[in-house]
Amino acid sequence: MSFDDLLAANREFAADFDLSGFDGVAQAGVAMVTCMDSRIDPLGMIGLSPGDAKILRNPGGRVTDQVLVAVVLGVTLLKVERVLVVQHTRCAMASAPEPELQARVSAATGQDASWMSLGAITDQEATIRADVHKVESHPLVPDSIEVAGFIYDVDTGLLNPVT
Repeated sequence: MSFDDLLAANREFAADFDLSGFDGVAQAGVAMVTCMDSRIDPLGMIGLSPGDAKILRNPGGRVTDQVLVAVVLGVTLLKVERVLVVQHTRCAMASAPEPELQARVSAATGQDASWMSLGAITDQEATIRADVHKVESHPLVPDSIEVAGFIYDVDTGLLNPVT
């Protein structure tokens, strides 16, 4: 497998690169936890540009222990004031129970994947509310930080609040 096409695209990107010397803080004060799904354009969906927000991506857009570390660093050192927890419609992580997802991985790899926790989501709204609570209740996240949960519709591009 070759990476030549990607390296060529990178050279074109670098020719007009304008973030040199940027300090790495979230210029818009935003962090977003979202899924790794390629249908999601985290910055575009909320009208931001590179440098404006911290984007934390993983399967399902879950607030894991590592995401909490990133959020704590964001809110204490990188000027994050608002955190969005964003899952999306038609997500593979919400498409089947954990054993079925493990079976799919096993079938695709020819190896037993039943030992691996994949993080299946059985109720997206309940999961989002729980993940928002994880951020809000973390002892190193100040009460002044605004946290909210959303479901992004991959067919319309709209964010729908979860309350």
